Amino acid sequence: MHPTRHRAACHRLFLAFWFWTLHDACVRYCHVMPRVTPPDRRTRILAAAREEFSEHGFAAARMEDVGKRVGISRAALYLAFDSKEALFRALVSEVITEIMPALLPSDYGTLPAPALLRAFVKNAMKRLASPDTAFLPRLIVGEGRHFPELARFYHETATICVLGAVERLIIHGVERGEFACADPAMVAHSVTGGIVHAALWRGVFEPVGAEVLDLDWLAECHSGLVLAGLRVG
Repeated sequence: MHPTRHRAACHRLFLAFWFWTLHDACVRYCHVMPRVTPPDRRTRILAAAREEFSEHGFAAARMEDVGKRVGISRAALYLAFDSKEALFRALVSEVITEIMPALLPSDYGTLPAPALLRAFVKNAMKRLASPDTAFLPRLIVGEGRHFPELARFYHETATICVLGAVERLIIHGVERGEFACADPAMVAHSVTGGIVHAALWRGVFEPVGAEVLDLDWLAECHSGLVLAGLRVG
């Protein structure tokens, strides 16, 4: 065979070998690694973001590390969320959407206000102090001064939502003659203040050796104190 033709044939064989080697490797990789399909991609990204922000805070969290947790490239992650700020905002919105229906009904109807308040305080303390949620108030308190737009978004999306729900609950009790209250909005601040304290205690102080709080008992004491202040007569 002519030397030129021989080299060309060898070159074709070399390319074919590497093509099929690469093909086989890709097939094995795709078989082992579960594909992140579009329907579940957003859910998995937000779950990974929750872990990343919980472990590292906002400033130290990295988009590429969120992508690694999901199993997608940084470019693919940026197609879903164009910035770390956008990802954090989506996560806050999801958390509020998750927990609010479990804390208070959308319509109080004829439900007794004292029972609603006790249930709200107990459930809110447990949910907000749980590891997958407690990082949010901790992050905002710790880093909000450096990221004022995120603090503002959290206030407008989460804080005002919860305060408004509690204020409506207090008004509901006043209208039913179960509560005596001149300023439901201020009482809402008092109620939620105890809940945020529980979340910060659980997320900031207990990890460094502080007393472990009994959240059920704390919720009972807190709601009892509030109800005593709202008692009619």
